[in-house]
Amino acid sequence: QVQLVESGGGSVQPGGSLRLSCAASGSTYSPYCMGWFRQAPGKEREGVATINNSGNKKYAESVKGRFTISQDNAKNTLYLQMNSLKPEDTAVYYCAADWRLLGGYCYMGREFTYWGQGTQVTVSS
Repeated sequence: QVQLVESGGGSVQPGGSLRLSCAASGSTYSPYCMGWFRQAPGKEREGVATINNSGNKKYAESVKGRFTISQDNAKNTLYLQMNSLKPEDTAVYYCAADWRLLGGYCYMGREFTYWGQGTQVTVSS
C-alpha cells in the first residue's frame, strides 16, 4: 500500500518561509504525477502546484514566484518551498501522488489516487 508522510508544517509570520516535505513509500518506482493542495476552513480544496516525473511544473496563479515544487526521486520525496508567506496562505496542505499516466496529463485538476494526511500551515503576526 502506498503511504504519503508529510512534515514541515507550522506557524510563521507574514513574509516568512516554510518547507514542506512528503515522503512516498510502497512503490519501487517514483510517481508519475505529484502535487500539493490546500484547504482553508469553509473553503474547497484548491491546487497549489504539480510536478511530473520529467520535472514539468505547474503552479496556481496565487503562488507563482513565491512557492517552488521539487522532488528527490532517489528518496521518493516531494517538497514545497514556500517563501514570502501571506495570511491567505493559511490552510491545511496535502500532498498527492499518482502512478497512473492517464494519457500523460499531470495537472491540478486530475484525479489523484493517493493522499497524505495533511499538515497545518498558519501565517499570522
